[in-house]
Amino acid sequence: MRMEIPKMKELEEKVFAISNEKQLFIIALEVFQFQYNYNLLYRDYCKALGKSPDTVKKITDIPFLPISFFKTHRVETTVFEEELVFKSSGTTGSVTSRHYVKDASLYEKSFSQGFKKFYGDVKDYCILGLLPSYLERGNSSLVYMVDHLIKQSGHEESGFYLNEFEKLNTTLKRLESSGQKTILIGVTYALLHFGDRFPQQLSNTIIMETGGMKGRGRELTRTELYAHLKKAFGVSQIHSEYGMTELLSQAYGIDGKMVAPPWMKILLRDETDPFSIYEPSATASGAINIIDLANLYSCSFIAAEDVGKSIPGEGFEILGRMDNSDIRGCSLMVV
Repeated sequence: MRMEIPKMKELEEKVFAISNEKQLFIIALEVFQFQYNYNLLYRDYCKALGKSPDTVKKITDIPFLPISFFKTHRVETTVFEEELVFKSSGTTGSVTSRHYVKDASLYEKSFSQGFKKFYGDVKDYCILGLLPSYLERGNSSLVYMVDHLIKQSGHEESGFYLNEFEKLNTTLKRLESSGQKTILIGVTYALLHFGDRFPQQLSNTIIMETGGMKGRGRELTRTELYAHLKKAFGVSQIHSEYGMTELLSQAYGIDGKMVAPPWMKILLRDETDPFSIYEPSATASGAINIIDLANLYSCSFIAAEDVGKSIPGEGFEILGRMDNSDIRGCSLMVV
């Protein structure tokens, strides 16, 4: 029986009320049925694999749509006129992903609640964004999120910095001297460059890297990167954000150990067999599948091109990119 569209507000409320993995898996099956019914592309993909709501009974039965479809197709559940279009960075001349967002408030609810679960009230922080390459190209989901966090913080010093390292340095010193809790969210290469020019001892500031080194210098291992940033900023931990154009949710981590919000789940698949998905309870390494139930109107089940490691009860780590996959601006460094 097909789900009626008017029930979607109820389903949205269920998604953001999830508090444990059992609830996540139950609602994921409900979302799968909805997207099978109202996403023609995804339904055709499922049918090609011999999958349907009649055969999908548990979380590992759900087909995960290859993320490359966002480059070649309009991935949408129901037919709608989008409020936003997010585009991936890609490389020069490459085909980029496009994520058509039906309802901007759904994304805003996802990143706002996700941030609050990990960091508390955004109003307690001054939010500084060092995202030059993302600001320059526009249509970035990361910039959209950080812009809204800046506004939600309400702090007079919150804002973006393009390549204004001296101004950023002055602002950080002023915030540190006042004891203001601050989060500096930066693309990896910009944080490295800023830290090299203005090394300092930060006591009240969280350094959060979002990935992104392609074409900006020697690739560093994650261990090298974090050691470099810790020394440059005098901090004991480096925070990170794991998100992408094709998602409406983000995971956050400290020193590489990532944790997702309750409506988001990382599963791993065998790198040599994309349809062999490891059980959620298994400690394993493999290619990453992502459940993002905030993606109600695109696809909530995505086979990504990153490789990771999961440790049930503790979170997951991103180990790098799959061989022959596109280099993406938001990818983290290889361990």
